[in-house]
Amino acid sequence: QAQLVESGGGLVQAGGPLRLSCAASGRTFSNYAMGWFRQAPGKAREFVAAISWTGASTLYADSVKGRFTISRDNAKNTLSLQVNGLKPEDTAVYYCAAASSYMSPTPNPREYDYWGQGTQVTVSS
Repeated sequence: QAQLVESGGGLVQAGGPLRLSCAASGRTFSNYAMGWFRQAPGKAREFVAAISWTGASTLYADSVKGRFTISRDNAKNTLSLQVNGLKPEDTAVYYCAAASSYMSPTPNPREYDYWGQGTQVTVSS
């Protein structure tokens, strides 16, 4: 059974770094575009970053551009999100996802058909 499992979340101070990881199992995701989304309490799930199947192309939400870096290691079937300069408004549950019908990065959550359970990131001011 295909599964995505996030890790690396936690409580951090504003300005600090964090590295989120997503381990894929049950099938290979190396041919799929993958992405990170987040959902804050009382808000809709929003796009954060996405990466093409080769890792050569990336896409970021304007709110995280320049602070977040998405990467993948297809040999290890893992996806990562390096987060720097955290802000309190970055507090949310972060989800990784895979889009089996897409090779290029896409910001549309409806185009992703595999989702992890999420990891909580809380940024204190």
